[in-house]
Amino acid sequence: MNARGLLDLIRPANCVMIGFAVIVGAFVSKPPSIPAFQLALGFFTGLFLCAYSMAVNDIYDLEVDRINRPDRPIPSGRISVQEAYRVSLVFLVVGLACSALSLIALAVAIAPAYAFLSWLYSYKAKRTGLPGNLIVASSLAIPFIYGGAISGGSIGGSLLLMMALTAFFSGVGREVVKSMADVEGDAKREVSSIARTQGLRVASAVGACFFILAVLTSWVPLLTGLANQVYTYGVIIPDAIFVYLAVAILARNQPENAHRVKRIALAGMTVGLLVFIGGAV
Repeated sequence: MNARGLLDLIRPANCVMIGFAVIVGAFVSKPPSIPAFQLALGFFTGLFLCAYSMAVNDIYDLEVDRINRPDRPIPSGRISVQEAYRVSLVFLVVGLACSALSLIALAVAIAPAYAFLSWLYSYKAKRTGLPGNLIVASSLAIPFIYGGAISGGSIGGSLLLMMALTAFFSGVGREVVKSMADVEGDAKREVSSIARTQGLRVASAVGACFFILAVLTSWVPLLTGLANQVYTYGVIIPDAIFVYLAVAILARNQPENAHRVKRIALAGMTVGLLVFIGGAV
């Protein structure tokens, strides 16, 4: 198996980001104490289940990627479909095992639900358009809740929920914009994305609205006195990025610009995660 192809298949940066989101959720839930072993299990649960979801997505998206992303590992021939199936199964088993070792019932329930949603999206829900976008975005919010579960803290805390909601809204915005970049290939699987069914102008407006919603929810901790100084000043950076992206996609709603916006959105989400980490300590 091509090692570089395997790394490209699982998008390690995305997987590490999900793992860290679990740790952030654990700290934000304000538990009396957080055993390092539980944190490690939570991180690796998020990382391996994300790797599973990335591999599964590429398996089902093979025909789409032949058009949109022929450089991806499977359509380029660096990894076969059979190899992708095998490694996805390994990642799934290891991720669920890490969750089971936590011995926390809620965590053990959330992990397979996350994996199921990942599979459901790739198998069928992607074709539904916006509902599929919501499923993908939930995969960005669930790790925060999972972190609260494995730490033994409160998963109903306002700060934790606002962080999860901010991640969710930014994720929906990115997925809607991504569909604008992928409109040609999505026709291959008859994906009913907003870009395909309503046009690029409507898709750009919907994507921009979700970016702004992410900004607004990120301000709730500031207005309610839940944010520390790191969060208070740090949140300005990702918020500025998402306001810029909202304006940029509205000003130029073409596929090539959508591709640029979705890349910058991922960077903005990464910066936002760093701010969340600062807000959690």
